[in-house]
Amino acid sequence: MKLLAWVAVAVAAVMVTGGLSAYGYYWRLQNAVQHEDVDRLIGGNRPRKLNSAINIFVLGSDTREGANAQYGRGLRDKPPASDTMVLLHLSPGGGQAIAVSFPRDLMIPIPACTRRDGTKVPGSSVAMLNEAIARAGPTCTVHTVEQLTKVRIDHFVQVDFVGFKRIATAVGGVPVCVTADVHDKDSGLTLTKGRHRLKGEDALAYVRSRKGFGDGSDTERIRRQQHFFGALAKEAMGAGVLTDPGRLNALLRATAESLTTDRGLSVAAMLKIAQGMRDLDAGKLRFVTVPSVAYPLNRNRLALSQPAADEFFDALRNDVVAPAPSRAPGARPGKARVFNASGVEGRAAQVAAQLKDAGWQVAAVGNLGSRSRATVVHYGTGAEPQARALAGLLPGARVAPRAKTPPGVVDLVIGTGFTRVRTSGGVPVQRGESRASDEVCERVA
Repeated sequence: MKLLAWVAVAVAAVMVTGGLSAYGYYWRLQNAVQHEDVDRLIGGNRPRKLNSAINIFVLGSDTREGANAQYGRGLRDKPPASDTMVLLHLSPGGGQAIAVSFPRDLMIPIPACTRRDGTKVPGSSVAMLNEAIARAGPTCTVHTVEQLTKVRIDHFVQVDFVGFKRIATAVGGVPVCVTADVHDKDSGLTLTKGRHRLKGEDALAYVRSRKGFGDGSDTERIRRQQHFFGALAKEAMGAGVLTDPGRLNALLRATAESLTTDRGLSVAAMLKIAQGMRDLDAGKLRFVTVPSVAYPLNRNRLALSQPAADEFFDALRNDVVAPAPSRAPGARPGKARVFNASGVEGRAAQVAAQLKDAGWQVAAVGNLGSRSRATVVHYGTGAEPQARALAGLLPGARVAPRAKTPPGVVDLVIGTGFTRVRTSGGVPVQRGESRASDEVCERVA
């Protein structure tokens, strides 16, 4: 439930930028937020910050305290767990953001943690990630993810069930689509086939539901939650929430009453976040799940997929704004078709997404029946400058004319020796990622 919390934080910051007259009002709201002193509780054992990227860890607590008791009254005494965990990475320069989901049943080491009252909790060599919050609060989850990824987390935001309902309602509801009727007794979700706008209880039931969709797995639910969060972010950014005083006020109030954050998430910090996101639109807000595979000792659990996970975390840590690659004289991004001859599933779609970000018009994406070692850019009549410009983005790529390639078009054949696409910065496109601009109709089981 928590990318929504980030949206609300951004909205709050935008309000502050609107004028000093809003400062006193916002400060009263900020005082309603609960805080934890992350620096004191973790101490000095934290990753070094390598760049100006901002990393916000957003998580949902399934606590049954207070008004949350209605969601499973028999679970009032159950220690809270965090079943939704997202690391929101804002690239330097504000050009893009990527929301990284961590599965709740990921089996990883949990370090020793300190509770708010100063008592110590021993660590574990391996345990489910969502146990960390029950051991020593959200700071323990932050500490665990930092040790796992070696990414320095700047801030955290936590929201409970009731807070999630309030936020979804305050933005005017979130649009969703389902391919068939849904009846999930466990979550209480009932939907007819087609499009809906969900608020309150319906929105909460939608993101909690598992059995009504796809294969019923938690991985499937994560993907659906990512689509939901993307739709909410798109709604907040493009549907007038930021310019409608009534809706903005409702969102701010819902947020302030529902958050727990680190002590450092001050008005000044929020202002900095807002200023860094001025150029962000729905197409630049990406969602991905950490690379994972079945845990060998329990097929119902997950483990990090290596080396993919370490390579991904390394890309997050070292995210920079690099100079745009040089192009051939007079060449601009043109029309391209992308074909996969590498044998790596999804490689063509991954590269196509990166080319779109660089301004290319991708006319087709597909797989070839045989593999090829070389990565080659073929071009039709009149498209040699574009072919050379595209090859400049692909280390080791060759350029060659081909009669079968239509005039004005370039065909990229991705070989087994492909390494990367040179981009102007940001985290490379990942397999299976989605974007807030996507319109998805969820598959019903």
